Amino acid sequence: MNIVKVFSDGGSRGNPGPGAIGVVILDEQNNEIEKFKDCIGYTTNNRAEYHALIKGLDLAAKYTRDTVHCHLDSELVVRQIQGLWRLKNDELRVLFHEAKDKERPFKRVIYTHVRRTNPTMRKADRLLNEAIEGR
Repeated sequence: MNIVKVFSDGGSRGNPGPGAIGVVILDEQNNEIEKFKDCIGYTTNNRAEYHALIKGLDLAAKYTRDTVHCHLDSELVVRQIQGLWRLKNDELRVLFHEAKDKERPFKRVIYTHVRRTNPTMRKADRLLNEAIEGR
């Protein structure tokens, strides 16, 4: 595959609170090729968003070494990973560098902020909520 699309979402109940991630992977024709959900323990929303992105990049590496288009509903993570916003939090800085390391296998990684109303983003959100609820 030349292009893989990653829709990742992370969240916590209570911020901080119990956290989870949801990831949906699509091929170039927007066919779902994988989905993933997991509880990640006590965390904040922003840390959960980074964990979801990192997992999404891991999963994308199974399908391509070419282009990965990452879609996130976290403007903070997108702007930080693009180098447009500063990292002030040391815990997020560690996750930022982990995400940047996960970019290495790919020729190109594109980051796009999308609204939560995007149908595939809603699916990633449902997955993380299922994980938090134990479903």
